[in-house]
Amino acid sequence: MKKYGLIIVMLLQSAFVWAQVPEDALRFSWQPLQGSARYMAIGGTMGSLGGDITAAFVNPAGLGLFKTREFSFSPSFNFRNNSVLFRDSTTASQKNNFGIGPMGFIFGMPDPYNRSNSNAFCIAFNQNASYNNTYHYSGLNNYSSFSEQFAEEFAQSGQSIDNVLSSNFPIPYTAAPALYTYLIDTVTINGVTKVKGAPEYLLDSGIALKQDMSRIQRGGHYELAFSYASNIKDKWLYGVTLGVPFIFYHSASTFTESDPSGDTSNGFDRFTYTDDFSTNGIGLNAKLGVIYRPKDYIRLGFALHTPSFMGLTDSRTTTLSTSLERPIQTLTVNSNTFTNGQEGQSNYSLNMPWKVMVSGSYVFRELEDVRRQRAFISADIEYIRHRASRFNSSNENPTASEKSYFTALNNVMKSN
Repeated sequence: MKKYGLIIVMLLQSAFVWAQVPEDALRFSWQPLQGSARYMAIGGTMGSLGGDITAAFVNPAGLGLFKTREFSFSPSFNFRNNSVLFRDSTTASQKNNFGIGPMGFIFGMPDPYNRSNSNAFCIAFNQNASYNNTYHYSGLNNYSSFSEQFAEEFAQSGQSIDNVLSSNFPIPYTAAPALYTYLIDTVTINGVTKVKGAPEYLLDSGIALKQDMSRIQRGGHYELAFSYASNIKDKWLYGVTLGVPFIFYHSASTFTESDPSGDTSNGFDRFTYTDDFSTNGIGLNAKLGVIYRPKDYIRLGFALHTPSFMGLTDSRTTTLSTSLERPIQTLTVNSNTFTNGQEGQSNYSLNMPWKVMVSGSYVFRELEDVRRQRAFISADIEYIRHRASRFNSSNENPTASEKSYFTALNNVMKSN
């Protein structure tokens, strides 16, 4: 059997939808530039500048420059173009959409007895990342079949067909539907029993398979921030943010593999596999920051972002429809058949990486009236410890298999 590596991470799934892989931690912790128009225009170097609502999510000390009340709203529009090269075939797709920049209220309160001192409160909401995207590829493949991963998974399980088709065995999204619809089956060749996919017989006869995959992703990473900042003599600014992040992610994938030869007697016509997966969760984090102004035109900043402690829930269902030709029949099954009629669900926690930021800026013609400032030079240095991300079970008494699973998963992240 040929080795088939595409989407091999699906083999990690189980009846409890143990779908977590290191890529999930990277997806949820990766945050592209997303902020106000000013923040975007300067490439996100906001660590020491302040004076913008985005400071609540970068260095909350920057809110200490506000001495009046302000409402801010920053919509955006995202352009996304994808080009996928698959087996010498290039497929283009496009997904443009609106985004939500930071919006909220800032309440600046100067000290009536000393105008150089002030305090500021802020309630803000921001979209840290958008997951809206579309991928698609199509082409002829004379090397491997998508069904091979299901056959390999079943062969390595060491279980009987009856066990895999039961509602208690943990591969209801892949091998079980493939066995149920006869996309894969056991075959004895020269006295040796093997597991083989129906499309593999076409490959053996020299027929390339027509493969088509599309994936539609929706959702985003959002955060509600409650911030406080203090300005002492316009020299020292301190700030703290309590953040409440939200994650909504949904992926709908459809893979179709078919016989392009038109031969109705080779046993296989086509199969379509759909995978509906979603992740939802809420968490908590904190951001601490300080800005020092040794001179009016020099600003030095430091910020520390604690890990985001997230409680997440994964949900998953798959559907497989296989059309065979000897005899002519189409069999369709949903993964709920093997999970007692319920969609697969898993509750777990994810500790996202912490971040440290050091920044500095030089402002030309520093004045209280920022509209009269001429220009500035600003630089930020960030350190993000992605290897510190950790998955854990949310069950009060996790089983030995759960502990082993998450230990192995976290070890993989450490080594990456």
